[in-house]
Amino acid sequence: MPPALFPTPEAALEYMKKVAVGRSGFASWAEIEPLKVWEGESELTVELRPEMTQHHGYAHGAIIGLMADNACAWAGASVVGDVVTGGYTISFLRPAEGARLRAKGKVVKAGKRQVVVRADVWAETEGEAPIHVAAAQATIVPTGITV
Repeated sequence: MPPALFPTPEAALEYMKKVAVGRSGFASWAEIEPLKVWEGESELTVELRPEMTQHHGYAHGAIIGLMADNACAWAGASVVGDVVTGGYTISFLRPAEGARLRAKGKVVKAGKRQVVVRADVWAETEGEAPIHVAAAQATIVPTGITV
């Protein structure tokens, strides 16, 4: 793994809140909360609102995809700097019903031109066991822009 881009995990987290959420209309609208972005790993949550659901009341696939995509991109960004997603695949494992979604990403391999990252998404409700609702893998592309 390359050396850390930020002096502390807290500095990395503040940067992601300011840039990855603050400058992204979609992530800002969703009110995504980054919890960890450090050394090839990420963790983020989003509180589900009615406008984020589909016709059965489950979290919409676009919201689950947003969480998986961001978990992958943010994990990749923690080792190579500014990134964009080159592509991802996602498997929906079961309906996402709960109060919030939690996604975790982990870098599989970081290279100069691409970073391969895996992510998992869980639906959570207070007092209940989390439900694994999606698994994803992404190719993340460094932009060359320094943080």
